[in-house]
Amino acid sequence: MIRISKRVSNQGRAALLAIGLMTGVAALSVPAMAAQKAPAAPKITLSKTFQPLAVAADKALNDAKVRADVVAARNNLATAQTTAQQAQGSARAAARAGLDSATSALGAALAPEKTLVDNAFAGATTPDDRYMAGNLAIKLGDLAKDTVIQRRGLEAMLNSGKVAPADAPRLQYYLGQFAYDQKDFAGARTALQAAITAGFHENDIDALLAESYLADNQVPQGLAVLKQAIAQRNSTPNKAPAGWYRRGLGAAYKAQLLDQATDFAMSLVQAYPSNDNWAGAITVVREIGKFPAQETLDLMRLMGRTNSYAEERDYIEYIQAADPRRLPGESLKVIDAGLAVGKLRAADPFVTEARGIASARIAADRASLVGLERDARAPTATAATVGGAADAFLSYGESAKAEALFNIALAKPGAEQDRLLTRLGITQVDQGNYAGAQATFAKVGGTRKYLAQLWSIYAGLKAAPAPAAAP
Repeated sequence: MIRISKRVSNQGRAALLAIGLMTGVAALSVPAMAAQKAPAAPKITLSKTFQPLAVAADKALNDAKVRADVVAARNNLATAQTTAQQAQGSARAAARAGLDSATSALGAALAPEKTLVDNAFAGATTPDDRYMAGNLAIKLGDLAKDTVIQRRGLEAMLNSGKVAPADAPRLQYYLGQFAYDQKDFAGARTALQAAITAGFHENDIDALLAESYLADNQVPQGLAVLKQAIAQRNSTPNKAPAGWYRRGLGAAYKAQLLDQATDFAMSLVQAYPSNDNWAGAITVVREIGKFPAQETLDLMRLMGRTNSYAEERDYIEYIQAADPRRLPGESLKVIDAGLAVGKLRAADPFVTEARGIASARIAADRASLVGLERDARAPTATAATVGGAADAFLSYGESAKAEALFNIALAKPGAEQDRLLTRLGITQVDQGNYAGAQATFAKVGGTRKYLAQLWSIYAGLKAAPAPAAAP
């Protein structure tokens, strides 16, 4: 039996890398809070005891903006942030340490102002006082580049009940973002969901809510929310980016959730049917499904039809599933395709052996097709005999004859319905009968339903103009 060598089975999964699976919310665009429109100031009346505390803190913060030590510390922090963002390899640790040091230095420069803001919080006794204390904290947090302080301010403002209803959803979004950054994922979900429930869908908030589940290892819930986020975005003129689909596919793969992985794989290639996305979708389903050889063969046939081979391993798994001794014509076609693009190497012992077996058998195998068809059409032919003949014709691209024989086999007692239906659908795709193929694939059950669902998406894309591929 031809086996995949250890060298190949231990290779990295290049297809998974090719689709750029997102690892977290860092890929989302989150605008700075300070750059956004400030919430409308409510009409407030500060208590007599709080008023001097607020005035003192506000004056100190205004003065600090132009104070030399604070200006220098902020400039140093900006430089450290740029250095950390650009650092590569071993330089990252030093850059991160420099960023931490610059952050601490800025906090130390603003320690007096923080004390005054803390005093204001301690002296706040009314909702109006607490709203103003929160406002001061946000001002300090922005100056110190400290989201912990900003979060405290937002919570105080929202809890005061003085925030205008029109502004509350945006502030809840920022509160959720800060909580997420601080790894308080439960707090992030509470705030983000409040904003979404109020109708706020800006700044990729729906995807951020999904991330708050995924980062908290609540994968099924996160995938369900991400699916909703994609649907919500697709209801607008700007459709969901490919990265959202890839994130779902990657998370489902990591959690080994075959149903969800197939769902995101189908959605990804339907929305962005690039070769890389097909490679990633097929590879993820293949990896999680751990299908037997016959199921793997039909999945690899889809990889061949979509021209989405990503690595040497893809060709080798296809060759092994087809088996050069059983389907020499199809095996040889795959080998030659891999050699032509440089993904297979002629000197590889596996390739040499497989090519030798296929080349030696192909003439006799082709010559046997006439007899196979004759035997298959005999009234007494079994489902296995007819199905075997149909498989042979499919492997040589004679789809019309294969389709006829698969239909005959399906009517025989003991027929493997799901396998025969899958391959009947493939013959229909190859002949351009895409609607017929989709109807056939819809009948496939068992573990083969995952293969059939991907094939059905491919048939639908062939039947209609494809949407733009992901950049």
